[in-house]
Amino acid sequence: MFGILKQAVSGAQILFVAFGALVLVPLLTGLNPAMALLGAGVGTLIFQWLTGRQVPIFLGSSFAFIGPIIVAMQTWGQGATQFGLIVAGFMYFVVAGLIRWRGMGLINRLLPPVVIGPVIMVIGLSVAVAASGMAMGQSGGKQLLPYGVSLLLATISLAITVVVAVFAGGMLRLVPILCGVIVGYIAALALGVADVSAVAAAPWFAMPAWVAPEISWAAALFMLPVAIAPTIEHIGAVMAVGKVAGQDYTVRPGLHRTLAGDGVGVCFAGFVGGPPITTYSEVTGALMITRNFNPVIMSWAAVLAVILAFFGKFNAILTSIPLPVMGGIMVLLFGTIASIGLKTLIDAKVDLMAPRNLVIVSVVLTCGIGGLTLRLGDFSLAGVGLVSILAIVLNLVLPRTAGAGAGATR
Repeated sequence: MFGILKQAVSGAQILFVAFGALVLVPLLTGLNPAMALLGAGVGTLIFQWLTGRQVPIFLGSSFAFIGPIIVAMQTWGQGATQFGLIVAGFMYFVVAGLIRWRGMGLINRLLPPVVIGPVIMVIGLSVAVAASGMAMGQSGGKQLLPYGVSLLLATISLAITVVVAVFAGGMLRLVPILCGVIVGYIAALALGVADVSAVAAAPWFAMPAWVAPEISWAAALFMLPVAIAPTIEHIGAVMAVGKVAGQDYTVRPGLHRTLAGDGVGVCFAGFVGGPPITTYSEVTGALMITRNFNPVIMSWAAVLAVILAFFGKFNAILTSIPLPVMGGIMVLLFGTIASIGLKTLIDAKVDLMAPRNLVIVSVVLTCGIGGLTLRLGDFSLAGVGLVSILAIVLNLVLPRTAGAGAGATR
């Protein structure tokens, strides 16, 4: 009995570490936080089932999809966006099949760092304007909250997040986003700009509202290429967890199984109306500190996430967080995503003096951040989806030279 209680407490600790990022994505994109919890919980359980409960991984909301979800919600609506997210999950199966068939060699050829790096940078920078607007209390070109108060709240949220991320130690260092949101929300309550009337009216227990997916192939084609970056991120995360735990999960249960498990989880999350799920570096950090590598604790974290999805008042609190509080977090978050893309190029020693590398990075950044759209009749492709295809094509057709740098050929 004591052992089970210990596992449950360890699972709650994992959920606490992942919680801030997990609920941040739906709050930024307009999706239901309850469905994000449900998608993450059930998705993690599906992942563990398909991998034989061998890998200590908890799957939470993916940051890579924030910008595309915002655009898709405004363009096609939530039902079509959910259909696009379901289809995006199939990209994981494609990559899993390629790895099963040809190993990592083919993946490295199609998606070297010179392709992945700038695409990840576009994911972060393409929605930088939205982050700044939210920090100033603006949405859809309208000023929803006073400018001065909004900027103050955004500054408080950002400052606390930065301080915790840079100066905190132990487990606290793993939850900077959660700390920033909590302190920012308290400040908003003190300033009287947080509307808590919905919290008082919400029931303690409630079935999360479900929006049915609507078939939209335009939304699907827009979302499908976005999944390329998270699939590569998944491979790196599985390797990282394996190093921490002293196991080679790329062999047993195998990357094809972990990718398939993640893909099914993404499809389920999209079906219920939550954001796609992915591996979390925060959870890996928690494993390093606690040295508890038992995959069962991830099952407990998943079950607790599912339970929280049905707490009506809790989810009402989440949706009452003011816009500028989230905007302050986004200023750091989207810049961090872009920085990860830059780090990808640096770690691979991609030589930007080599013409082919310079062309790929330049075209991807300009087209992605500039909002270039490809229209063919009723079909249109833009953003991360367009630049992902551009980067892959350019990498395949541009000639490699001896001076192209390591990142061009791996």
